[in-house]
Amino acid sequence: MLTGRRLVVDSSRALRSLRFSSTSTTSDKYKIVVVGAGSGGLSVANQIYDRFAAAGKSLNPGDIAIIDSAEYHYYQPGWTLVGSGLRSKSTTRQPLESLIPKHLTHISENVKTFLPESSSITTTSGRSVSYDALVVATGLQTNWSGIQGLPQALVDSSSGVSSIYSYDTCDKVWNDIESLRNGNAIFTQPAGVVKCAGAPQKIMWMALDRFKRTSRADKIKVNFYTGMPTMFSVKKYSDVLDRLRQDRGVGGYFQHNLISIDSPNHKATFKKADGTTVDVDYTTLHVTPPMGPLDFLKGSPIVDSAGWVSVDPATLQHTKPEYNNIFALGDCSSAPTSKTATAVIAQAPVLTENLFSVMDTGKVSTAKYDGYTSCPLLTGYGELLLAEFKYGLEPKETFPWMDQSKPNRFFYHLKKDLFPAAYWNLMVKGKWYGNKTIFRPSFSS
Repeated sequence: MLTGRRLVVDSSRALRSLRFSSTSTTSDKYKIVVVGAGSGGLSVANQIYDRFAAAGKSLNPGDIAIIDSAEYHYYQPGWTLVGSGLRSKSTTRQPLESLIPKHLTHISENVKTFLPESSSITTTSGRSVSYDALVVATGLQTNWSGIQGLPQALVDSSSGVSSIYSYDTCDKVWNDIESLRNGNAIFTQPAGVVKCAGAPQKIMWMALDRFKRTSRADKIKVNFYTGMPTMFSVKKYSDVLDRLRQDRGVGGYFQHNLISIDSPNHKATFKKADGTTVDVDYTTLHVTPPMGPLDFLKGSPIVDSAGWVSVDPATLQHTKPEYNNIFALGDCSSAPTSKTATAVIAQAPVLTENLFSVMDTGKVSTAKYDGYTSCPLLTGYGELLLAEFKYGLEPKETFPWMDQSKPNRFFYHLKKDLFPAAYWNLMVKGKWYGNKTIFRPSFSS
């Protein structure tokens, strides 16, 4: 039964079945609330609705609410394609309202506070929304101001500074690549968490290939400055990428964090591992800004000390037993895996199964997330290295009969053509399961 708006384990079949009668008697009380309408939020909201229907316990229209005030939904992996001149940025966004089906309620606001003790949240307008189960899928925060001078440089058309990490700036990347005739092209990656840790060098490889194809490479020096100690976190792929870097004449500067930009003088300042700084002249500078938890999550009762929603890495259920009706997936969660759309694809059915089981039986199912994620790493036009791995940075590959550390054209067309179509037509509707395509994973009882 429901006591104090919190799920309590009840072995009675009769009482348990009451959980599936509609509780949406007012606009502010919902069975399931999903916070965030990004890749994770839209996908999991639809999967939850479908899972209840498949069990013969269909939810009523309005039983699931999605809270997000955004006007548009973005296909963020497409911004690398925009920066590479392969797509128009308008193809990477759609009005959010158009992606939310009628049977899901859209609350066009943002969350201000989480009140897990009363199974409720408060929006920025002061509205109180209560739930039986909560899914947090808010994504993370891009800290543009974390690098001194970056916000100003990005809006200056003559600065030579750009980034694929926003809709507003991804097309400037292509413009800067096309306009560069000679000089120093620098690509950066910060230490710590970023969305798709391979993306900072994807655009570097594409730019280098473009320079070569247009007979400019001998006049342009390409350098990679990264706050990380290696090219990639998984050794199998890192070794290949470092050899590729050396073979293609790309300079590698490791444990170098970009801290400031002097755009009028085209100088970038990096902080090294020993605490000293170095100034570097650039002609074109592609910046990956530092990222972290959203401000409104920090300090809330549902996050860990770092500001991520604290979940069991396998079940995606909150780590506190008293918050057993809270789940999280995607970039905002504490699950120790890369923050990518492919991680969301693997997490969503596991979270769905466990949430359904908690609401049905009071406990999680046998569904476990093993940390799977993927980085389709462009290394040039017509080639891509498909990195796939799980917890422990252990490769977990879809095509074991192929050497996935060797870039090829088949993988390239997955990234360029298949994945965008699958995203818009299937994933945001909860119908895409990655390497299982349209077939939902099964979980043993």
